[in-house]
Amino acid sequence: MLAIESGPDGVVLITGRLDAAEAPRAQSFFDGVQGTVTVDCSRLEYISSAGLGVLLKTQKRLLGSGGKLRLTGVNSHLNDILGYSGFDQIFEIQRAR
Repeated sequence: MLAIESGPDGVVLITGRLDAAEAPRAQSFFDGVQGTVTVDCSRLEYISSAGLGVLLKTQKRLLGSGGKLRLTGVNSHLNDILGYSGFDQIFEIQRAR
């Protein structure tokens, strides 16, 4: 199950699993964001390659218009996945404390 909501100060809070089953709904949400967007990943339990694709597509679109995605609250497991995939070179990442 996945929940995505806009929180205070425009921060996007993502909770649950971002997998192939949830990727279309997540993409629909992210298609509506503009500018520089902070995504709080502190409650993200799992991300699949389809979920990574949603983030990458969104990042490319936002960079084209002067914005970007910023990932915060990234736990060690998610940080490893982002590192292995090379996404740590694509996104601004703030690790969980």
